[in-house]
Amino acid sequence: MQNVKPKKHLGQHFLTDLSIAERIAAAVKGHEGVSKVLEIGPGMGVLTDFLLEGKLDLYLIDIDTESITYLNQKYPQLRDKIIEGDFLKYDFSAVFPEKYAIAGNFPYNISSQIFFKVLEDKNKVTEVVCMLQKEVAQRIASPKGNKDYGILSVFLQAYYDIEYLFSVPPGVFNPPPKVNSGVIRLTRNQVEKLDCNEKLFFQVVKGGFGNRRKTLRNSLKSFNLTEEFKTHPILDKRAEQLDVADFVFLTQEIEKGRGAH
Repeated sequence: MQNVKPKKHLGQHFLTDLSIAERIAAAVKGHEGVSKVLEIGPGMGVLTDFLLEGKLDLYLIDIDTESITYLNQKYPQLRDKIIEGDFLKYDFSAVFPEKYAIAGNFPYNISSQIFFKVLEDKNKVTEVVCMLQKEVAQRIASPKGNKDYGILSVFLQAYYDIEYLFSVPPGVFNPPPKVNSGVIRLTRNQVEKLDCNEKLFFQVVKGGFGNRRKTLRNSLKSFNLTEEFKTHPILDKRAEQLDVADFVFLTQEIEKGRGAH
């Protein structure tokens, strides 16, 4: 079997350090007893080998035809579970009618989009263990009050408990990326639905962070805050000072104001 050549346009950086692959695989805990795992972008299967040791019901998805050919030869036992396709566009409802976990060394150029897709399927995705650009990993795991904290932090922390597990240097990849990497684990929390209009919640969070330097009173002007609510001390804060519960409260107040019109 010929090795797969990493393709720049797909953001491929193949992990070559087996001990790191083993640590990532070991971090998949099977939250809520889930054994079905989807690996995104397995490349040549460095992580796949260790995930298979974990007796998981493993599925693979890769957009790269060369990788798919290689994986089919390397893992004949996974023949029906190797999907050639784009994770961002693929409909998994037939493949995973019930809960599943996700693992992988995510392509850095689409990692944020991967998480937005995870959020769409949050009631099925119980756990995500992944490696991505360190900066993005830190942002997702960051608590409020930190300059890294942003839209994706709030959205994901609303539904997942997030742990930053460890950092990975560029030299353990082929080719080495220009940035450091980080491994994080997301574990689905008990929140089935936020205690507010979720669509409005997402709009409020985006609005709040749209002008990070401004107070919420200014950055949320377009939400037509009621005169009564405009004096609330929470609006003296900036978006990065609010946690999920604060944003839920803010959304409830905006919703109330809309009901009053």
